[in-house]
Amino acid sequence: MVATDTVATDRAALFGNTRRRKAGTRLPYLLLLPALFFLTLFTYWPLVQAMFSSLSSKRRVNDPDTFAGLQNYQRLFADTDFQAAAVNNLIYAVGTVVPSIILALIFALMLRESTRFSAFMRSALFFPTLIPLVAASALFIFIFLPDIGLLDHYLKKLGARSVNWTGDPSIALASLIAMTVWKNAGYYMLFFLAGLQGISKDAEEAAIIEGANLFQRIWYVILPLLGPTIAFVVVIALINSITQVDHVIVMTQGGPNNSTSLLLFYIYQQAHEYFDLGKATAATVVTLGVLLVISVFSLRSMERRIHYEK
Repeated sequence: MVATDTVATDRAALFGNTRRRKAGTRLPYLLLLPALFFLTLFTYWPLVQAMFSSLSSKRRVNDPDTFAGLQNYQRLFADTDFQAAAVNNLIYAVGTVVPSIILALIFALMLRESTRFSAFMRSALFFPTLIPLVAASALFIFIFLPDIGLLDHYLKKLGARSVNWTGDPSIALASLIAMTVWKNAGYYMLFFLAGLQGISKDAEEAAIIEGANLFQRIWYVILPLLGPTIAFVVVIALINSITQVDHVIVMTQGGPNNSTSLLLFYIYQQAHEYFDLGKATAATVVTLGVLLVISVFSLRSMERRIHYEK
């Protein structure tokens, strides 16, 4: 009788442990349900709506949905303005991502030690990130004003001629790139500072003992261990280069001669100025697809070269 009671008790304990394990495996998913609900409501569902709208001939929001197939995509890829915006965005991405990340990494390496001076410099370099992009654009309008702007004022003192920074098609996009690098470098610096804090000093000290100079320590020790942070920052910078449009609207309106028109500004024009919702949603779907491919490719390619410290 005692043996039977013991077996029954063991079975009850086993079933109780099984139920607790099942409840434990369900708990993370239950905690994620609210986030998944809002993500679906405000991200995935609008994306599905945009995909359906890109296949219709709707031009305004209240127009009836009429299936148009791939006509919007055909019109989109035949549009020279879209082609110009895509090329401009490619130049803008390369011109902002590479210098911003290099400067951010240099700043982080210089200010990694915790001193009063480094704390002040970190705050000073991060300050442009706190300024809204619209406000920064308004500020740079006065800096880039020809003849009377702050930049031309100091160029004249050096004997240089005045330049129409945002009115010359050959340099207008470069002016936007310069402003973006000024604003984003301090933001990316924070990620590198956080990544540097996670690198063990033993590896650097071992390299010093082996006779490695500063450049060799950075190239062979710090950068490989900083690989995950670099991969993350590259993806964030690429996303920013496609999703930021406020400065284009405030400073140049895509001009002169579409020299500063980016993909998001093109979408804005098609939807709100030309009232062509079909083409705007088609451009949105294409842009999101390109962004997804770039993000996955960047992470995959950089993961192969990343060393994770154990």
